[in-house]
Amino acid sequence: MGGPLQGKRIVVTRAVEQSRELLARLESMGATVLLFPAVSFSEPTETTELDRAIRSLGEFDWILFTSANAVRFFASRCRKLGVEPGQDGNYRCAAVGPATASAVAAEGFPVDRVAQEFLGAALASELSASIAGMKILLPRSDRARPDLPDALKAAGAEVREVVAYHTRGVGVVEPEVMRAIQETQVDVISFFSPSAIENVRAELGEEVLARLAAKAALAAVGPVTAAALRSAGLPVAIVAPLNTADSMAEAIENYFSQSMDTKARVV
Repeated sequence: MGGPLQGKRIVVTRAVEQSRELLARLESMGATVLLFPAVSFSEPTETTELDRAIRSLGEFDWILFTSANAVRFFASRCRKLGVEPGQDGNYRCAAVGPATASAVAAEGFPVDRVAQEFLGAALASELSASIAGMKILLPRSDRARPDLPDALKAAGAEVREVVAYHTRGVGVVEPEVMRAIQETQVDVISFFSPSAIENVRAELGEEVLARLAAKAALAAVGPVTAAALRSAGLPVAIVAPLNTADSMAEAIENYFSQSMDTKARVV
């Protein structure tokens, strides 16, 4: 028996290790999923500042996490240094979005605040009234945007940014997947970060990406990724409000359901 996405070919541009839940969800709805890992991640090659921050966690009032990757790599480095997450210091932890909050809890850190909006700047806004003079640790990617630390500093906080992981380029793509994408034989391309958009454009070239955008629906997680697509001159057909497999799958399902309803009304 087919599902609501039966016959749809959906490209997922997340790293392979982050795609399993979404892949299973989409396949359960009848879709064929094509993995195009537009980003990959690795431990930082230089960890002096990261290690210094971890060894002095007791000095911080807050640790702010903006992604599950930041949590995972930061917690891994903590354990390598013999520091157990959540047990060294009286700091509080804040997260952007429920997926990041789940990762924070899973690694053993306390979850004291979760941003109501899917934006790092929103977290800064929510904390702004109470962080003046406080010391905040911000473990991030080497390619993270400056919006959040700028907003925190504007609110009077003392911010220490450390690189917890590196964001790399496109990983291994199966030949048949690359062929389907280059021949525009896909229905949806889903993006989860501005970095993924940049990497896909560099890998495929402007002409192929333009042809894809003309035929396939481009899906984005959250307003930041959607804005990055628009800044690249690409149309955004689908926006998932949360960075979760269910949110993206439901947004894609709703898009095709609305398309079918429109066609039915026209007929």
